[in-house]
Amino acid sequence: MQLGAFSVSLAVKDIAASQAFYEKFGYTFFAGDASKNWLILKNGESTIGLFQGMLERNTLTFNPGWASDTSALKDFTDVRALQRQLKAQGVSMTAEADETSSGPAYFIAIDPDGNPLLFDQHV
Repeated sequence: MQLGAFSVSLAVKDIAASQAFYEKFGYTFFAGDASKNWLILKNGESTIGLFQGMLERNTLTFNPGWASDTSALKDFTDVRALQRQLKAQGVSMTAEADETSSGPAYFIAIDPDGNPLLFDQHV
């Protein structure tokens, strides 16, 4: 099962303060728009997303179809196939991808401790 690029998406209260904090650890701007309340920061292969007012909780994020540098992968497991595999194993979803669609889609699963896992395919 190929899950794609991994990052932690943080629900932050003050995006500027959070950006300044994580820059002290060597993270630098990679993508996003602070005026729209989201930023992606990288430190080597480590990626974090800062989201102000967009997420209820900190979230583990997987991007099927992307390498860690957000380049498109030629071969990957489509988000709908991942969803089917996980549902067949009894994983419940709080949001589901439309199985009849193609291209970008997402689903959300919740682990036993209530942590959200977002599978967000952009390709």
